[in-house]
Amino acid sequence: MTMTMTMTRRLAWIVAVVAAIAGAAGDEPAAPERPRAADVAKEPAPPPPDLHPEAPEPVPPEALEATIKRGVAFLLEDQNKDGSWGSPELTGVEIIAGIGSHQAFGAAVTALCVSAMIEVDDGSDAVRRAIERGEDSLFRELPLVRRDRPMLIYNVWAHAYGIQALAHMEKRRPDDEPRRDRIRALIRQQYDRLTRYESAQGGWGYYDFGAGTQRPDSASTSFVNAAVLVAMHEAKRIGVEPPEQVVRRAIDSTLLQRKPDFTYLYDRDLRSVPVMDINRPGGSLGRSQACNLALRLWGDPAVTDAVLKEWLDRLITRNGWLDMGRKRPVPHESYFLVAGYFYYFGHYYAALCIPQLPRPDRPFYQDHLARILMAVQEQDGSWWDYPLYNYHKPYGTAFALMSLRCCRKETATTP
Repeated sequence: MTMTMTMTRRLAWIVAVVAAIAGAAGDEPAAPERPRAADVAKEPAPPPPDLHPEAPEPVPPEALEATIKRGVAFLLEDQNKDGSWGSPELTGVEIIAGIGSHQAFGAAVTALCVSAMIEVDDGSDAVRRAIERGEDSLFRELPLVRRDRPMLIYNVWAHAYGIQALAHMEKRRPDDEPRRDRIRALIRQQYDRLTRYESAQGGWGYYDFGAGTQRPDSASTSFVNAAVLVAMHEAKRIGVEPPEQVVRRAIDSTLLQRKPDFTYLYDRDLRSVPVMDINRPGGSLGRSQACNLALRLWGDPAVTDAVLKEWLDRLITRNGWLDMGRKRPVPHESYFLVAGYFYYFGHYYAALCIPQLPRPDRPFYQDHLARILMAVQEQDGSWWDYPLYNYHKPYGTAFALMSLRCCRKETATTP
């Protein structure tokens, strides 16, 4: 997840633009007189919008599998010779990133692709070889990933998705004890990195525009916290316990960013502007599912089935708010300041919310989500939402494949 300036700077820019527009509107007719409070009180309040979508057309299993097969074929073709996915080749947008940032991007994207290939493994030799080559790349690269420089902390994504991939890898060959020990040791090393690069606010951010201190002065970012917490929960399920206090601080910081309607602030530094567009429901559409899932997995009783359903309903009914940001090259230029990179991220964590629901409720959302993702697959079999160097197609495809795996009605399991 990347952006070209801090949210604080962007907020200042937005305020300046609004002020300029207001000044230019001096010749506009005066606004009509506001009705008196007594008159307003007599009018009945409008009913809340019905966000629950209509029943979807069921997706034929063979159509779903054909879509997944095309996505897998893309990843097989796109894998690098060293087993990794993605590269610093500038096919998309150039953002501020040094050599260490690209190392982090590459490790994070490779981890996502390894997880996706394991999840949708069809048993073929081609997929098996791709998984093994990807695993070898992670064994080599994950131990080397660090903070690029005081300002750039993109490595938190590599640690999070690295942990998630390692948890998948550990379960793939359960009888190979030396390999499992190596994987568990690498997970603990990633825990150490996340502890080292934890924000002073608790949780994690990926920029430090403050003091540049050893413990980052980064803004605790809700969706980064969510991704890390979900990954740590997967590792906990295979018996590798994450640091308790680090988890607790991440949960507390995410809760501080939650609003009563289960929208989540972009980051903790925006608490003073809770109704800024990016912090409203439309702006939170790609974050709420991840944050709700993370907090539910870690025992938050407030995230009920009703909350998960409401935000799945919102994602489906108001999908256009995310879709209008998809493929835009400038982060946050779309409505509600939505950035393109929220699209497949948001749908992936929405897909992980579905197995949390009672079994009778799942097909409704599985069919809706599958239809959304099947409709935006590219001709080459990939999916992408934000042109990030040459990482965008593999990470988008990995997210989409793991989402569609959750849409297989007979295989959806509770994470």
